[in-house]
Amino acid sequence: MKPVVLVTDAARAKVLELLAEEDDGTPMGLRIEITGENGPEYRYDLSFDAVAAAEPGDSVVDWAGLTVIVPADSIEKLQGAQLDLPSGDGPGLVMRNPNRPDPLAGMDVELTGDVTERINTLLEKVINPNLSQHGGFAELRAWEEPKAYILMGGGCQGCAVSSITLRTGIERTLKDQIPEIEEVVDVTDHAAGTNPYYEPSKK
Repeated sequence: MKPVVLVTDAARAKVLELLAEEDDGTPMGLRIEITGENGPEYRYDLSFDAVAAAEPGDSVVDWAGLTVIVPADSIEKLQGAQLDLPSGDGPGLVMRNPNRPDPLAGMDVELTGDVTERINTLLEKVINPNLSQHGGFAELRAWEEPKAYILMGGGCQGCAVSSITLRTGIERTLKDQIPEIEEVVDVTDHAAGTNPYYEPSKK
């Protein structure tokens, strides 16, 4: 069976080291499961589980001496992911997953109209409700194909993690849902603490 999650050599060695400490004579594997969503990312649970406990439909693959178990309902969402050690000397493991949750799942959002109208719909219905929990908001300042110019305000202006919010949340959502968008540009003056003036170029 083709592996669902690719495990780097460094991560495999670390997991096998931890697994050896759990050895009670029962064949064990690393169970990797998606347990929910955290904004634009999935939430993961990694645990050691008996290989015999795997159910029909689960992916059970021997990865150079490490058995990796992925439950059936997580296979599609983890396809092509990679388990690795963090860069530097950080603790734990890092999951690099090319798949993302659908931010529109379960929501009554219809994307119609031109690009500007669709961007504003996503900002109003999907993005800003999440940002408002932290006192922030995002608004479209201009659309110049293929770039969307976004201003971040409220709690997002000057926030140390605003660039992460823009790239992992706002940009990913806009680009995934509106194929015309190739780049999202942050036009917020985070250092000044006041909204900058932005005027689209004249064509």
